Order: sequence, then structure tokens, then C-alpha cells
Amino acid sequence: MSEREQRLERLNGMLRRRGFILPAFEIHGGAKGFYDFGPVGGRLRSRVNQAWLDHWLRMGNIVELSCPTVTPYAVLEASGHVGEFSDFMTVCGSCEEASRADVLLEAHHTNPDALKMDELQNLLDASKPECPACAATEWSPVEAQNLMFNTTIGAGSSGRQGFLRPETAQGMFTSFNVLFRHFRERLPFGAVQLGKGYRNEIAPRQGMIRLREFNMAELEYFIDPEKKPEPNLGDLGDLMLTLVGEGQEPSSMRLQDALDTGLIRHATVAEFIGRTHRFLEHVGIHTDKIRFRQHEQDEMAHYAVDCWDAELHGSYGWVECVGIAHRGCYDLEAHEKATGKTLRARREFDEPRTTVIDAWTINGATAGPAFKAMAGQVKKAVEDLPKDTVFPCTVIIDEGATVEVLAEHVKPNQKTIKETGEWYLPHVIEPAFGIDRIIWHVLDHAYKEDIKNDDKYVRMELSDKIVPVDMAVFPLFEKDGMGERAWAIHQRLCATPGLVSMYDASGSIGRRYARADEIGVPRCVTVDHQTLEDETVTVRSRDTGEQIRVPIDELC
Repeated sequence: MSEREQRLERLNGMLRRRGFILPAFEIHGGAKGFYDFGPVGGRLRSRVNQAWLDHWLRMGNIVELSCPTVTPYAVLEASGHVGEFSDFMTVCGSCEEASRADVLLEAHHTNPDALKMDELQNLLDASKPECPACAATEWSPVEAQNLMFNTTIGAGSSGRQGFLRPETAQGMFTSFNVLFRHFRERLPFGAVQLGKGYRNEIAPRQGMIRLREFNMAELEYFIDPEKKPEPNLGDLGDLMLTLVGEGQEPSSMRLQDALDTGLIRHATVAEFIGRTHRFLEHVGIHTDKIRFRQHEQDEMAHYAVDCWDAELHGSYGWVECVGIAHRGCYDLEAHEKATGKTLRARREFDEPRTTVIDAWTINGATAGPAFKAMAGQVKKAVEDLPKDTVFPCTVIIDEGATVEVLAEHVKPNQKTIKETGEWYLPHVIEPAFGIDRIIWHVLDHAYKEDIKNDDKYVRMELSDKIVPVDMAVFPLFEKDGMGERAWAIHQRLCATPGLVSMYDASGSIGRRYARADEIGVPRCVTVDHQTLEDETVTVRSRDTGEQIRVPIDELC
């Protein structure tokens, strides 16, 4: 076992032992792709979520939505998920373990995720990779497997098909008109949503990297495609980032230069790359382990203008944790076509525009006697005809009835239309964050091992912004009133808004410091005999080990 694998094993053991992350339903044998955030991890996740919300809400034109996780079939049919949301699967001929074909072939192709099904099949037949479960090399034909969990909405014969949502985005698209009104019909604006997503992964692997139930956070930012955003990125433009352009090697570049040279194709995409980098740094990701990789043409959806992934490096190599995509108007247009409901914004012209339209109308002198009571319906149908219509022609009137219109029944009709504005489909830029993957890398980067007395001593150097516990309170001994005083200080800290305190009186003070270091507590407060005399406590720093005396009133 390599040193990396040994470290990963020790890290996972500590996370499980200390209540960060552990397999779900373990007493029943567990279930692949499902994990619990324990008593420490649950609080960590909440703080990362809140940090993410605060980060985007401070833009000033972003609101938070909360939409159902159960989604009707029609919604995900319109979005394309029913037909397209699939991975390619193959089954081992020996042990019948299902695997993703592209994952099996990672050692045999630079980007197997971009291959089509027949290309995967040919490569699978040629390379014969070993089954990860039993090492056999015989595989079933590659087939597409839709990843959504099916469910039924309603009971009995009235039930209709639905799915657990595979992403949070669709509820924000279908709520566009509500958002448009909320923002007083002025773009740009955005909506964010944090919550659960569900994907019935073929072969969950690498712990928190690929899950069947996961935490995600998405922003849908609606823009006017004709209004160019400010090209100057301000202080974001000076960020030095590692960028992997399409078909290029990684390089370090100022964000503003990447936009100015056209490497990043849209100013708002560049802005969100910068804001994403700042968020990742804020929650404790090491900046030298962040890179942004541009999608190749065969990776991007046909409607995408540009797409970048924020990839983080850790124990599993480079892992995609954020996707930042310019999705054009695809999503709103898809739901508009499926429902017949208008999902548009309006832009006003600087000056009214006058348009002259050459068309037809009926000649009342001849059409009236010819069509009698139907003359009004015929007039409407004729006025909808294009100018190049040749008469006689057949037009459709009420309830599908048709009539023949002769040249003598019509005359030219020139209309002048004055317009002050127009309705249009907004474009969408979407940063989508995998919260579980980010948390995993936060923990991976924070995990430090020191040698003390020939043993490995673990310290989690978590950012103060997201630590699950802010302070730990210890009585030196639970006697002579020290226990009662320490508990009172702990309760006082717990009553302080935004602060989480932990009380620990078990074992030696050294062991308690070690346990606090393992879960990343920045400061430990020790109550001793002197506390009872002068109302001061010893405060120990996690990262330096320095200890100072502090008055109790200055703790918070």
C-alpha cells in the first residue's frame, strides 16, 4: 500500500471515529453511495452551506428558493433528463458486478467520458479491462442506464410518474416568472438553491466523490444576451488562477487576461470563476490545489456557449467539484415549448421602432357577399398570410373548416406597427457546486499529521469560517467547583449567536486537547484553580499550541 493510500485510510478512519462522515445504515449492512454526516460533520456541512449562501447573496441581486425534491415526469421530460440523463453501463460476466464503461476505460483513453456508446464498446472489446470486484475480463454489451430514481406521485390509479430530482436547477427555471416579478422585471438577477439531489449511480466509488444521495448548491443567473456585461472584472481580475484551456496545458494567468484574450468567452462566466475561487479559498481549500478546466467541444452540450469546471486536487487526484456553464436560453425555451407558457423578459428600446408590414386583407365589396357570416373569420385568416401568398388559396377558419379565397376577394394591406420594446428569452449562466465533494477536499486539505512521542498526532486545520466547533471548554478537574464553573462558561458560550461550544471533562487534559485538535476546534478553554480566584481561563490555540490567560468576559 502506497503512502498516499495509507494516509487516506488513516484520514477515513479518523473521520468515522470522530463523527465527521460515516457509512449510512451500517448496522443493516450499509448501502453503497449513502453516507451520514455525524455529530461533527453535520455542523460542518451546515456552516459550509451557510458560507455558500452568504457568498452569493451579498451580490445583491440573488435570492434563495426552496423547491420540492420530488419532480413530475413532465418537468424532467421537458428538460431533457428523461431522454438524455444516462451513463453507459456494462456488467461483469463472472461476478455480475455493474460498472460504468467509461470508468473502466480510464487507463485506456484520455477522456472516455466523451466517447459515444459504440466507441466505448469497441474500446472495451479491444482493451478487456479487469473487473474491479473479481478481476475477470468478460463484459456484457454496453448499454445506456438512466440515473434518475423513479417514484409515483399520488396513490392508486390517480398516481402519476415522477422522479427524485437529479439536480436543483429545474425548480428555479419553472419559477422564472415569479423571479421576474420579484426583481421588478429588471435583469440581471439570479436564484440559488441548496439541497439534496439523487442519482442512481451505476457504481458509487471513492467515498464522498460519487454518491447516490448528495448535497448540491446551484445558482441560475439570468441575463439579457444583447446587453454586454462590464468587461472590467475589478479586483477579481487580478486573481492569478491555474487555467486549462481547451486543448491546452495548465497555465497560470490573471483572470482579466483570460477574459481579454478570449480564453474565457463571456464576462459573467469569468466573474463567476473568480467568485468561485474566492469561495473555495474562504472555506479552506488550498489555492495551489485549485484549477479551472475548460470543456472540450465534445464535452459541452450543443447549446452551451462556454463551460468550465473547478477541479480540486486531493487524495483521489483532480476531481471536478464545480461546473460553471453558459447555458444559453436552452432551459427556459424547453419549458416554454413543453407548456405553452411564456417564460420571457422584456427589454425596452432606447427609441420607439416603427415597422412597416406588407400583408393582405379582404376586399369587403367582393368578400362580403362571397363569405357572408364567415367574412370576419376569413378576414383574420387572410391577414395572417405572408405577402408572397398566391391566390387562389385555401385558408383555415373556425374549428378547422376551410374556404377557398380568390384573388378578387383580397387587396394589399400595408400596416405600420410602432413598438417600444420586445419580449425575449433570457440566457442563463449556472455555477453548480457539489457540496459533498467540496467538504471532502476541505477535510483532506485540513488533515495534518505530526509526530509526537513516536506517534502520529492529528490536527485538522479547518478554516475558522466553517469549523464545526468554535471552542471547547475543559475543567482541569471535575472537583472543587471547577466542573460547575466550566459548565456555566460552556452554556454562556452556547447562548452566543453563531458560536458553537463543546464541553469535555473525560480523560487527561492532553487527551482532550488531542480530541479537540482532531475535529479542528480553534481554541480550547481550560478552567483551573486560578479561574476560581480571578475569573481568568487558559486559552490554547490549535495551530500554534500557544497558551494564554484570558478573562472570562473576553471569550466572546
